[in-house]
Amino acid sequence: MSVIAANLQAVNRRVAAAAQQAGRPAGEVTLLAVSKTFPAAAVQAAFDAGQRAFGENYVQEGVDKIAQLGDLRDQISWHFIGPLQSNKTRVVAERFDWVHAIDRLRIAERLSAQRPAGMAPLQVCLQVNISGEASKSGVAPDEVPALARAVAALPGLRLRGLMAIPEPQSDMEAQRRPFAALRALADTLRAAGLDVDTLSMGMSADMEAAIAEGATVVRIGTAIFGARDHATAPEATQARPA
Repeated sequence: MSVIAANLQAVNRRVAAAAQQAGRPAGEVTLLAVSKTFPAAAVQAAFDAGQRAFGENYVQEGVDKIAQLGDLRDQISWHFIGPLQSNKTRVVAERFDWVHAIDRLRIAERLSAQRPAGMAPLQVCLQVNISGEASKSGVAPDEVPALARAVAALPGLRLRGLMAIPEPQSDMEAQRRPFAALRALADTLRAAGLDVDTLSMGMSADMEAAIAEGATVVRIGTAIFGARDHATAPEATQARPA
């Protein structure tokens, strides 16, 4: 068994244990393997071990991997999870299945207009700056309902829910608070009639807290692929390791 396969098994066990502790079926939580900065061979190894959903932070790196693994395209769900600039929306709209980090209407409008007509709607989440960090991307919580209504009305997109990257905390209860706030925000959207079903929250260091608060997608990189060498990253990102 490869190291990646063993790591993936261990992470799946963590997800299942956290779901059981929270009184939730493990099947309610999707494991998104964050493969940024790792080669296509690492994605292939995870695929061979049963993983099917992969997240990328850098547009060109992600597009290159999608091309290199083109024979698996119908079996892999590709998620773009990093900050997205206006001049890179077209290739994301054309190549990816999900976008997790929409924080302004202009980006959503471009993705909508650029999604090819023959493709299924692009699944999207709004990124919320749930901890109020000045250095972090994301829409402010009080601005989420208006943005959600506008994005949900766009053709070519399907608004699925919310994403957040909270400020790091070492204490479980402190980790849970922002995740609980994001869950409450999603509940508000549902009460307003929006069909949202996704909470993309939780990474290698805090997935248990996120699952306890209702995460449906956990974004895990380091615990699967190992430590990253960020000096090799092709584009800058402000997101901390997943």
